[in-house]
Amino acid sequence: MLLTAIRVALALILYMVGAVVLGVALVPAVLLCHAVWHQTATQPMWQQTLWVCLAAGTGYFIFGFSLMVLAALLRWVFRLDLREGEYPLASVGMLRWYISNALQLIVWSVFGDFLLMTPFAALFYRLMGAKLGLNVQINSKYCADLSLLEIGDGAVIGGHATVIAHSFEPKGLILKKVRIGRNAIIGLNAIVLPGVDIGERAVIGAGVFVPKHTKIAAGATYLGT
Repeated sequence: MLLTAIRVALALILYMVGAVVLGVALVPAVLLCHAVWHQTATQPMWQQTLWVCLAAGTGYFIFGFSLMVLAALLRWVFRLDLREGEYPLASVGMLRWYISNALQLIVWSVFGDFLLMTPFAALFYRLMGAKLGLNVQINSKYCADLSLLEIGDGAVIGGHATVIAHSFEPKGLILKKVRIGRNAIIGLNAIVLPGVDIGERAVIGAGVFVPKHTKIAAGATYLGT
């Protein structure tokens, strides 16, 4: 019963955080549409409708980038950077982890497809606490615990790859950094778990599962065990 109550409470917190974050991020886009509607009030209906629709389309991208900035701001204000360690399910550390990843999930769900394979994906990672080198290419929305992620120059995270720095065990939530070396490649649909250390120029094959605490040598090609 206690575990169920905790899960319900966390879900309600997620919904409240989502409502506030989405609502505030929408403000600039709604103001733009409102302004265009009034500025075109004297035009024929079809012209006014066209301008408002164009404003709505533009507003979506304004909304998306506002969402990114707001999520990063909340991470900074509430000090949501994660730290390695063990955390009971009913703990401040657990709540910090939950809200931090909830903010990331909101951005990826609403605007993520427009960020992938652009410099803005790497920017969002940095804003959420990840330590990234130069020219990192990211093509996945399924990376979590970003403040525990270190990625070297020129590394690539392939499409739909999963990289997480957390696990749930009998003792509770376990957080452990993931390190990806320079020019390393994480293949399509690969899964990388907490504590993994990938050396420079190493390649993780497509669809490969990398267990917790695995250390992959520089230049190696990892195809599973």
